[in-house]
Amino acid sequence: MDPASQDINLNSPNKGLGVDHSDSLADVPVEGAVGNSANPLPPGLTEEEAEELRIELTKVEEEINTLRQVLSAKERHAAELKRKLGLSPLNELRQNITKSWQDVQTSNAYVRTTEKLGEWSERVTSSDLYLSASATLDDITHSEAYKKTQETLSQAGQKTSAALTTVGTAISRRLGDMRNSATFKSFEDKMGNLKYKVVGPRGNGDAVTSPTDTTPTQENPPF
Repeated sequence: MDPASQDINLNSPNKGLGVDHSDSLADVPVEGAVGNSANPLPPGLTEEEAEELRIELTKVEEEINTLRQVLSAKERHAAELKRKLGLSPLNELRQNITKSWQDVQTSNAYVRTTEKLGEWSERVTSSDLYLSASATLDDITHSEAYKKTQETLSQAGQKTSAALTTVGTAISRRLGDMRNSATFKSFEDKMGNLKYKVVGPRGNGDAVTSPTDTTPTQENPPF
């Protein structure tokens, strides 16, 4: 009896008996096999060629993983150097924007666009329509009607300013006259008497007298 076919488990009831595994092993698919229906080989590709391609693919994937690890280490090293140099993300962003704008200005597309805009501007300024419009505008600014209109507006502005100044002076003068009038003074005296009646002679320890009192009172008049 073949020892490979015996059950070597000491606790098994089939210890020492031969076990036929041919049926179970026949159902296990072998990866890369020619008869494997789950992953059939492309037409014209032999099993040997497929095996070589698998080996090469494994090597390439290992190289990719190695490069990723190296790149990650380089990025950490660069971040540490930036931190030591005091380069913040904001400063780095500004530098990138400045460099990008410089690259745009020196690009062929930008230079061509600038040249085209210059040509169009020159064509517009040298066209008959533009020259005619400029001449018409120049004639208007030097015409008598334009000068008269400008002078009229200037005079109107000066007159308006003078009128506002006169009105302000008159109002100030009128308010001064009202304050010095007998009616305003009488009103002021009445308000003072009302305050004296409401507040009384209190304020910082000094006796408050009525505005109408003109003669001082004697506490102990002589007999």
